[in-house]
This record gives sequence, structure tokens and C-alpha cells, in this order.
Amino acid sequence: MAFFIAAYMNTLPTSNKKFQRAWVMYDWANSVYSLVITSTIFPVYYNSVTQGVDGSDTVSFFGWEVVNTVLYSYSISFSFLVIALLAPLLSGIADASGNKLNFMKFFVYLGSISCISLFFFTGENLEFGILCSVLASIGYSGSIVFYNSYLPEIAKESEYDLLSAKGFALGYIGSVLLLIFNLLTIQYPEWFGMPTGSFAQRVSFLVTGLWWVGFAQIPFRVLPNNPYKKSIASGVFFKGYQEISSVFREVKRTQVTKLFLASFFFYSMGVQTVMYLAASFGDKELGLPRDQLILTVLIIQLVAIGGSYFFAFISRRVGNKVSLVTMVLIWMGICVAAFYVNNVNQFYSLAFVVGLVMGGIQSLSRSTYAKLIPATTTDHASFFSFFDITEKVAIVLGTFTYGAIEQFTGSMRNSALFLVVFFVIGLVFLSRVALPKHKVAAVPA
Repeated sequence: MAFFIAAYMNTLPTSNKKFQRAWVMYDWANSVYSLVITSTIFPVYYNSVTQGVDGSDTVSFFGWEVVNTVLYSYSISFSFLVIALLAPLLSGIADASGNKLNFMKFFVYLGSISCISLFFFTGENLEFGILCSVLASIGYSGSIVFYNSYLPEIAKESEYDLLSAKGFALGYIGSVLLLIFNLLTIQYPEWFGMPTGSFAQRVSFLVTGLWWVGFAQIPFRVLPNNPYKKSIASGVFFKGYQEISSVFREVKRTQVTKLFLASFFFYSMGVQTVMYLAASFGDKELGLPRDQLILTVLIIQLVAIGGSYFFAFISRRVGNKVSLVTMVLIWMGICVAAFYVNNVNQFYSLAFVVGLVMGGIQSLSRSTYAKLIPATTTDHASFFSFFDITEKVAIVLGTFTYGAIEQFTGSMRNSALFLVVFFVIGLVFLSRVALPKHKVAAVPA
């Protein structure tokens, strides 16, 4: 594995290579959480341990009777609402004090320890399991705010698209490797001296948390904590508020940034909801067994590696805007197709298409926004907090809407079809975006 990582890193651009190597390693570290906890093993495990012996899917959460999958959708919404409220102020404080690496560390440790704690979730302690999953989600999404903000500081503008794609691709590769290991322990627990039953699934949550926090030590040791040598002796909270207020005014008066964030907000409502709830859809609507669900997600991850590079290549030929428009149109087709999918082969085919555009739209959205940040600013965490808060609020509304439609109509198919509306609105805003031609200064190595 070490040889593979070293060979991969040698393909990175030449400027600030040490920082870039460390930066993409956080994608390798945190993507296992996104795959194992949010997309595959945990949702399926959660559904199984919260289902009654009579087949009922209604659970009691602090006395509230609710469908288990609806509760899970709402818990995701709540976790991202929390980080959406906290991130702007925290990123302002981080920019003002030049201390964003420590903020990133805090959220990584919060998320990874919560992920590890899911080992103790057995179904009878529903409130504990939901609490841990919410805190893990807050830790994951909070760390991303500060991680993304390093991009303009460690690379030139011409490197953004490819470096962003490399990060996502490396994350997909690492998460697939760990998922395969976890699947082996679940399918053949006797090979690893584990008892049969749910123990191996719970071990996968433990291993995922350890992988996350372990590989995160690489960027922690290399990435600069205070590249602009800022020094705030006192009043850091007030300074943080000033930083985020200043950035908000800048974003507000920049038309292209407002239009892009509006577009990103709406199409992210669809993209992120599909990513977070695809496994639950296959489980509940199609009744697919666990091995087929996880194989589906593996297909998505493997195809996403090529998709990230493919659309980075396309963006170099025809521009970021055309690439993003193309992917949004494909996502609209995915949501319509999900309404009609009826068998495993159709689900696999749909998963292939999801993978093709999943990595591309994530990596290209990140790099496109980086190009909109003013060249003279040093408040990258604050600027990226607006990007991340847009995504988090989109996840809150997207997953909440998805759960509410299922609750009132009794079908996830209706929820999936409704997501088309979000993509259409995002496409309208995206059509009005005119990306500027300018360079963003990077911090010298």
C-alpha cells in the first residue's frame, strides 16, 4: 500500500508538492467514513437492527414513534444543520488567528471517536447510535470546511481541477480497499477469528474510525497551520466575526459567486441526497440483499475514480461550466430512472452512471469555486465556509425533503423523482454563471 501511495503522489503537480501530497492524503483518510458509514455498511446495519421481530420498521426515539429510515434521514439533516450554523463563525476565527489546522484536528478527532463508538451500537440503544452517527457526521463535515480551504494556498489556479480530482480519486481508492476488507470480515468472520452475527459489522465501524484518524496524521504533520503568519493576541471571537462578515460582504457583491453558489446549492440537494440514501433505497424499495447493495456501492466508487479524471479532462477542453451543465443533466436522468428501476441489473446500471458523475461533479465544484476566490485574499477558510455551508444546508433540506416525501407518500421512489426539481433550478442558475479568467496566488513552498 505504501508503494502504491508513493507512486500515486509522484503524479502531482510540481508547485508545493510536499503540501499537495499531504493534502490529498486527507481525502484518503476521511473518504472511508463517507463510504462505510454513510453509504454502505452502517445504513444496512442500522435498518436491520432497528427492525422489529414482526417486521415493523417503526422505532421509538425518545418516545417519538417514527419510521426507522425517516429517523435516519432526519438525523443526517440535523447533523449538517449544526455544522452549517457553526462553520462560518469557526472559519472566521480560524482565518483571523491563522489556526485552521487545529480546528480541522478538532473535528477529525470528534468524528473518528464517534465513528469508533458506533461499535457499541446494537439496536437496543437507538438513541446512543443516532447520537454517535450525528457527531461523526458533524466531525466529518466540519473537517472538510478547513481541508478544502487549503486548495488555493498549496496550488496554482491551473492545478485546481486536476489536484481536486486526484484528491477525490485517492479517496475513492482508499475507501474501496477498506470496504473490501470489511466485507471479507463480514462474509467470512471465521477467517479473522470473529463470531458470526453482527459483530463483524460493528468492527467495521471501529476500523473505519481508526483508519480515518490514523491517516489524518499525515496532513496534520505537513500542512501549514498559519501560512500567512497571522497573530491575534486577544479578542479572537470578535475578530472571527469580523472576518466572516467581511467575506460575506465580498460574496454578496460578487455576482458570479452568488450565482454559482445558488446553482451549487440546488444541484447539491439532489447529488448529496442520492449519495447518502442510495443504499437505503435499494434495501427498502428493491429488497436487495446486503451483498448486492454493497457491490452496487463498490461499482459507484470504482467508476467515480475514472469519472473524476474524465470530467477534469473535459473541463480543460470545454471549460468548467459546460462540464458541470453536462453532469447536472445526467443527474436529472438518474432521478427519473430511479423511479422506474425494478431489478438488480437496472440498479447496477444506474449505479454505474451515478459513479461516472458523482466524483466529477464533486471535484469540479470544489475547484470551480476556488477559482472564484479573490486573488488578494488570505481568508480562504472563511470563503470556503460559504461553499461548505451551501453544501451542508443543501444536504439538510435535501435529506429532510426526501424523508418527508417518503413519510407522507410511503415510497422512496416519489422522493427520488422529486429531486429532479432541485437539479432543474440548479441548472437555471448555472446557465447564468460566467466564470472569470484570473489567477489565485498560492503560498510559496
